[in-house]
Amino acid sequence: MKRIITATVQNRSGVLNRVTGLLHKRQFNIESISVGRTETEGISKMTFVVDVEDSQKLEQLTKQLNKQIDVLKVSDITDKAIVARELALIKVGSTIQTRNEIQTIIEPFRATVIDVSKESMTVQVTGKSDKVEALIDLLRPYGVKELARTGLTAFLRGQQPQVAEFTPQSLLQ
Repeated sequence: MKRIITATVQNRSGVLNRVTGLLHKRQFNIESISVGRTETEGISKMTFVVDVEDSQKLEQLTKQLNKQIDVLKVSDITDKAIVARELALIKVGSTIQTRNEIQTIIEPFRATVIDVSKESMTVQVTGKSDKVEALIDLLRPYGVKELARTGLTAFLRGQQPQVAEFTPQSLLQ
């Protein structure tokens, strides 16, 4: 079963390597991962999707992650109300004749053309993973020349209770 895990971590060298190393050592396959700075200086948020067979393994994973020195908070947000998005850049083969067709295909997805050349167009799309996948499938007949995806990034929607709160002051203690 795919699980969406978020980890709030200190933004230091080697943290990503230690977290992914732990997942590798425990034989968890990372389906996607995204990492970026948060609103708090020196803090980053990791979002990763892993395939976990049973709840015991999931519990073991979260406990092991919480033991990591630079990890401040770990949450399994799979079954909660979340806001989740993925970004994809898709370079698709195009000619002057097919550009309007491609534009018509991408419009319902609220995707945008961000680059055009003689032989190709680059399309940017954001949304849920299934939306991104659906657009890629529709563009395949035109010839997908290159594809780059960010992986899922997510957090809780609205004012849901947090598992463990932290403040910049608590980091100094």
